[in-house]
Amino acid sequence: MCWWLAYHPGLFSRDSVLYLSHTMAGPWVSDHSVVYDALLWLSVRVSGDLGLVTLLQTTAMAATLTYLATALRALGAPPRSTTAVAVLMPFLPPVGAFAVTLWKDVPFTLCVVAIAASCAGMAAARTVTPGRLAGLGALMTALGLFRANGFLIVAVTVVVLVLVVRVMKVRLALVGTAAAALPVLLTNLVFPLAGIAAPSKTYVYHTAFGDIAVLYRGHPELFDHRDRAVMAAVAPLSRWTSGGTCHTINPLIWRDDFSWQQADARAGELLDLWKRLLLERPGLVVDARLCRGAIAWKITQDEWAVGGETYHFSRRPTAESYVGPDKVPDFPERHLFSLRPISEPLHQAADAWLVSTAAPRYDWLLWRGALWSYVSYLAVGLAAWALRNRYVPAVAAVVAGQQLVILANISAQDFRYMAAPVHIGMLLLPLLVASVARMARLPRGRRETDAERESPVTRLS
Repeated sequence: MCWWLAYHPGLFSRDSVLYLSHTMAGPWVSDHSVVYDALLWLSVRVSGDLGLVTLLQTTAMAATLTYLATALRALGAPPRSTTAVAVLMPFLPPVGAFAVTLWKDVPFTLCVVAIAASCAGMAAARTVTPGRLAGLGALMTALGLFRANGFLIVAVTVVVLVLVVRVMKVRLALVGTAAAALPVLLTNLVFPLAGIAAPSKTYVYHTAFGDIAVLYRGHPELFDHRDRAVMAAVAPLSRWTSGGTCHTINPLIWRDDFSWQQADARAGELLDLWKRLLLERPGLVVDARLCRGAIAWKITQDEWAVGGETYHFSRRPTAESYVGPDKVPDFPERHLFSLRPISEPLHQAADAWLVSTAAPRYDWLLWRGALWSYVSYLAVGLAAWALRNRYVPAVAAVVAGQQLVILANISAQDFRYMAAPVHIGMLLLPLLVASVARMARLPRGRRETDAERESPVTRLS
């Protein structure tokens, strides 16, 4: 709540403004999240402002952290230290400031954390129940509704869960398949019937266009005159060269001389070019993807490289610079995107704290999900061994899903793409420490007794 009072109605970026612009000025499009766009639209219609959405996000963040902490305690994490971590986490900007940002990534992250919590409850019970399965299905469906790549994360998560659980494997696979398919069907079949336009081809394939730019910058000899003619119809070849930094596609597609209309019209030809490059030089395309997906696997940022630095938040006080010709279309409610703190002292303190924690020396610890993904895997691995519980790795299944999908297909080094592993990994720290301590105490080869297996909380605390 301190963050909400400090940054009312909420932090925002260009994407945030776009969410509301096309719902108010029209036409509705599904290039982001129709559900989240509708939440912003409903907040404006009901309350005349956007603070209702960030208040809801703040409340949901508190509930979700509590849910995960409680589930981990039931699994065997030390109650006091787990509770202490959960209480302290909202003071950190990657948790507290993130919760009051008008991004679809916030509810998406909440769904990921809730899936981990549900899997922790499943691991504590050492079984899968119909109720737990239904809850997982609902959360996985929401995952796809808040981000277009959510269905891919669901697919990887379900594969890991099927390998971990002993019972209801077929039902779990069916629920996961339905949860992954429903958002895709809504976007491609149902939303167009309601007058909601499908995402532009450039929005869908922009990472492939980024690969082309990277390869053109580094290996122009791979491109013949027909390739260059297609590319020149979309943007000057100099733009493809300067925008060919592998860490981000922003210098390519978010420039005035890059035509989204021409890119949409030439999308088929550009995709054919990308496929040819993938077949001829797969290593170069993979290298470009690994570079752009560094936020998912590399613990430290590449400050020396263009686009290699981690993006945190925009702290612009108004949306003035986001709207206009060749930008977000203007709309009457634009003035709602302006910082109007309810408490100025809290705003000054929170802003100073946010700026200080965004210093490069803290980037690896606070803002990059790669470190916390590895912490999560280590924590569940050691806990599974210490507790002799094969279900514990299920807690990190969704972390693996998010890490692999972001590694394979992402556009820039934005912390929000890997925010969920940060939250999950931090809350797994007490379980990690307790598992190490337990393994150090147990004689080699000693197995748990039935009584110990039934009371992991008492044992580890």
